Amino acid sequence: MAHALVPDDGPLRVVLVGAGNMGRAWMRTIASTPGVHLVGLVDLDLALAHRVAADSAASVVVGDSLAHVVNVSDAQAVIDVTVPAAHRAVNTEALFLGLPVLCEKPIAPTVAEALSLVAAEEVSGQLLMTSQSRRYYPQLARFKEAVQRLGPVGLVTTEFFKAPHFGGFRDEMEHPLLVDMAIHAFDAARYLLDSDPVTVDCRAFNPSWSWYRGDAAATAIFTFAEGTRYTYTGSWCSPGLETSWNGAWRVSAADGTATWDGDGEPVVGFADDTDGGGTAVSGGAEVRREISGALDEFVAALRTGVTPSGDVHSNVHSLAMVEGAVLSAATNRSVDLAAVLQDAYLRALNDEHREDVRAALQSWGSASARLGRPLPEGAGA
Repeated sequence: MAHALVPDDGPLRVVLVGAGNMGRAWMRTIASTPGVHLVGLVDLDLALAHRVAADSAASVVVGDSLAHVVNVSDAQAVIDVTVPAAHRAVNTEALFLGLPVLCEKPIAPTVAEALSLVAAEEVSGQLLMTSQSRRYYPQLARFKEAVQRLGPVGLVTTEFFKAPHFGGFRDEMEHPLLVDMAIHAFDAARYLLDSDPVTVDCRAFNPSWSWYRGDAAATAIFTFAEGTRYTYTGSWCSPGLETSWNGAWRVSAADGTATWDGDGEPVVGFADDTDGGGTAVSGGAEVRREISGALDEFVAALRTGVTPSGDVHSNVHSLAMVEGAVLSAATNRSVDLAAVLQDAYLRALNDEHREDVRAALQSWGSASARLGRPLPEGAGA
């Protein structure tokens, strides 16, 4: 979908919503980005917002009302770093104030809310992009380039083993690994394959020594449209010999294999290599990492009109992978992801309060019709 452009007449003027830990990280990123200028900071905790602004020596408009701060600061865009439960409300308000939004992941807590945001983006004509930050590694881009040289892909695997003691809400989540972390790997798999999965079969459990209340370990097998299988195996209570935060990857294809340890350079080995070894892949375009890379892509999209990889239309498929995996784990059965999207579409229609957004949702007829996924058998809008 085409989105409104922002004139390239100086640094992009942005308002940051959320002054917590991630908000401060974003403030540092904005300060280190010449093409972006922070003009406003919004938080319901005004004392916190004033303190954070003072600590950073940022000369910005501070307030607890997004509309007020936007109007006073003459902002051109919004960065939403609020808690996930607030994303739909903040993103929708910003879009209908006439401003594009870059939102921390997840774009929304549920696929249904994400579909509402897809419709809000379409009605407003403004860009809504999520910061799927772990897409932004130069090594991942080189890994993808290597994979594209290997012919048809049969199998992709990710192994993710970490043992973080976060404390707080993650320790109490029902599915801390799948909901809070696995979306990064799921999204990267879509990026590598330039495709979307159609089914998922997932099993989750909690090891006896786990310090989490919910299931901290899982294995999920996704089947992609072309028949490629993607297997994710992970644990958030696996001390010793831990993987990278990006996981350890292997792609098996017709003409060879590529691997990436999540930190260093990817390695590729072709079927006709005589020594049986692999070659490190280096060079190519460099990108800034994590949220810095997301911010760069957001600015470029607003200047050029090119649809970014994190546009909400695309990102909803990564969120559907998570929701489908959780449903599969809960029911011990394979799940059709088209059905996940369709069920979410019906909930979005039922829950939407803005008449213009609801009308846009109704005009789709189904989630599949709008997002390009086959309608599940027997389903209807």
